[in-house]
Amino acid sequence: MINFGTGGWRAIIGKDFVYDNITRVAMGVVSLARKEGKTDKPIVVGYDRRFLSQGAAKWVSEVIAGGGIDVWLMPRSTPTPLVMHTVKDSELYYGIEITASHNPANYNGIKLIVEEGRDAPLETTQELEQLIADVKEIEKVDLDEGIESGKIMYLRNPFNKFLDDILGLLDVEALRERGLRVLFDTMHGSGAYPLQVIFHTARCTIDTMNLNKDAWFGGMMPAPSENTLQLLRDGVIRGGYDLGIAMDGDGDRLGIIDRCGRYIDANEILCLLYYYLVKYKGWKGPVVRNLATTHMLDRIAESFGEKCYEVPVGFKYISSKIDEVDAVLGGESSGGLTVRGHIHGKDSVYAASLMAEMISVVGKSPSDMIDELSEQFGKFVMVEDNLRFEPEYKDTVNDILMVKKQLPDFGKTVVRVNYEDGCKVYFEDDSFVICRFSGTEPLLRIFAESSDKQTATSYITAFREFLNI
Repeated sequence: MINFGTGGWRAIIGKDFVYDNITRVAMGVVSLARKEGKTDKPIVVGYDRRFLSQGAAKWVSEVIAGGGIDVWLMPRSTPTPLVMHTVKDSELYYGIEITASHNPANYNGIKLIVEEGRDAPLETTQELEQLIADVKEIEKVDLDEGIESGKIMYLRNPFNKFLDDILGLLDVEALRERGLRVLFDTMHGSGAYPLQVIFHTARCTIDTMNLNKDAWFGGMMPAPSENTLQLLRDGVIRGGYDLGIAMDGDGDRLGIIDRCGRYIDANEILCLLYYYLVKYKGWKGPVVRNLATTHMLDRIAESFGEKCYEVPVGFKYISSKIDEVDAVLGGESSGGLTVRGHIHGKDSVYAASLMAEMISVVGKSPSDMIDELSEQFGKFVMVEDNLRFEPEYKDTVNDILMVKKQLPDFGKTVVRVNYEDGCKVYFEDDSFVICRFSGTEPLLRIFAESSDKQTATSYITAFREFLNI
């Protein structure tokens, strides 16, 4: 059974991510388009730099064209935000990106994007799963035949509108006046080209690391984190750069290294950008975060007379709530965010550019600004633990937490418990712990936040001992 999680279908290359399954998914998308009566517009197909991504994009295109639907195929590796932007800007029904985002190198996957450039909602992916299971015959045409007949077309200069729209949202003059020196760790991913173009246009100096294509991502996880960005940190300090930037494999998650070598995590990036947009740029509106993201956002929003909305994990919930309440931005602790007026999905190209603009306008480093926010709103420290488990144990954990609703003894007062997406426990001092299954990997994720690391870690320890993992 092919299952779509919060970030699409992801599977191990050579085991489940193989030709037969890839073409079945593509045929499922054709069936979905037919069922919804949406076969009159092209489907755009993009791919990242993972092993088999380009080949899978070719196979998917052949099936879609064989099913009678035109294909716009990206001529080179592209970040997921570009495919989302293309669907939105060209008013298409669907887009497909071949990617496993930040998963380990032995994974690949397929992400479905729907109208307005949004992540496919749960009801759509559930319908797609059933249609894939019902596939009896694969319709396809050869790539060259499809190109010759006009059913498959390579897009010409697909980055132009995407880049122009981002530049139109930025204070380019402030960037040009400041002239930042930036070290960019591309992490061997597909977000390298657009960010370089933007920074060169803004007259910033941008040097790169890990620009080559490497299916093993240099032996590292293709996700920006404090552990994976040690070389970027060393390079920023040694080279005297103003800023270090890193993106994951498909350009939708962001990591930042400050000029002093401090790692600025995803929670801090969200807080900084929301504070900057409201205080310095005069934007009005609430903010959106998922269940596993910092509560500092709540206090910042309250200080501006605004509200912070909490939604389940999955960026489709964030983008939907942004539209509903006209929020300034929304994001998650795993490293993705989007800003009002841009696409409806995560985009680290725009987020990284906006971070550079913030530094140029405010004239302070991210570290200095985070320290100021901590003084004003209190200190928030998040700790995360990812626990692998045997597949058969998932039902046991689910029964304990979600059915019987049993909890460990945390040694302090529990204000309430939220079972909307996993099990989230809220304490009276505004700290929390959440335990939930990953939607993309066989992992149990536990996030805890408190005013100090020791307390946050104690919440995770209590859950681990209680669940015997």
